[in-house]
Amino acid sequence: MTTSAAASTKRGSLADFSPEPLFVLSAISQYLGAAIAINLFRELSPASVAWLRVTFAAIVVIAISWRDRRPWTRRALIGVAVFGVSTALMNLFFYLGIARLGLGKSVAIEFIGPITVAALRTRTARNFAALGLAAFGVVVLAGFGVSGKLAGLLFILAASAMWAMYIVFGTRVARDDRGLSGLGIGLAIGAVAILPFGAPGSGPAWHAPHLLVLCAVVGVLCNAIPYAIDQNVMRRISTRRFAVLLALLPVTAVFIGAVVLNQIPTRLDIVGVAFVLCGVIAQEREGVTALPAD
Repeated sequence: MTTSAAASTKRGSLADFSPEPLFVLSAISQYLGAAIAINLFRELSPASVAWLRVTFAAIVVIAISWRDRRPWTRRALIGVAVFGVSTALMNLFFYLGIARLGLGKSVAIEFIGPITVAALRTRTARNFAALGLAAFGVVVLAGFGVSGKLAGLLFILAASAMWAMYIVFGTRVARDDRGLSGLGIGLAIGAVAILPFGAPGSGPAWHAPHLLVLCAVVGVLCNAIPYAIDQNVMRRISTRRFAVLLALLPVTAVFIGAVVLNQIPTRLDIVGVAFVLCGVIAQEREGVTALPAD
C-alpha cells in the first residue's frame, strides 16, 4: 500500500461523514474548550492560556503523527510556518477579545475573515445569495453591543484577519497530504512565535498542576480535535465552501455561551442564527471526494 493510500485509509472514518456534521462536532469541541478557557482567565492571563493551549495541542498532534518522516521541501515548510503562526496569533487575539466581549458575539464578529475569503471565491448567483444570507446573519449576531469595548473589538478583528489566513494556508497544508504532521509542526512553530506574549504570565500554571491539566484539555478541545477535522475537510471541499460552512461556528458559540456561560441569546440573536443556517443550506455543494480547484 502506498503512503497516500495508507493515509486515505486512516482518514476513512472521517471521510465517511459529510462536512456539515463534522463542522458541528468541531464547533462544539472548540467552544466547550473556550468556555473552560474563559474560566481559566480568573487565574491566568488570556495570553498565557492561549500560549499553553497551542503548546499542548502541538505536543498532542506531534505525538500522534511522529511516524511521518517524509522530507520537507522549503516551500512546504514556509507554508506550514505561516499557517502555524497565523493560527497561534488567531488563538491569542481571540482570547484577548473574548476576555472583553461575549463568546457568541466575538465569534460572530470574527467571522468577517471567513466571509471575506468566501466572497473573493464566490462565482455563481446562488453562492453569492447564500453568502449574503450567512453574512447578514453574522451581522445580526454581532449586533451593536460593543460600545466602550474598543480594545476587545480590535482584538477580535485582528483574530478575524488571522482566521482568513488560517483558511488559505491551512488548505495548502491539508492538500500537501501529510496527515496531521503538517498541523503538528505548524502548531509548534506557532507556539514559539507567541511565547513572548504567553510565557511571562504563565507562572501560576507551573505551580498548580490542575491549571496545566485544564490548559491541556483546552488545547485538545480547541486545537487538536477541531483543527484535525478541518484538515480532513479542507482536503475534500473547496476553500469557498469551507469558509461558508464556518458560519456554523458562530451559531454553535451562541448555543455554548447560553448553556455553559449563561450568556442567553436575544430574539435578535435567534434571527441571526436562522439566517446563518439558511445561508449554509442554500449554497451549492460540489463533490467532496476530490481536491477541487478554488
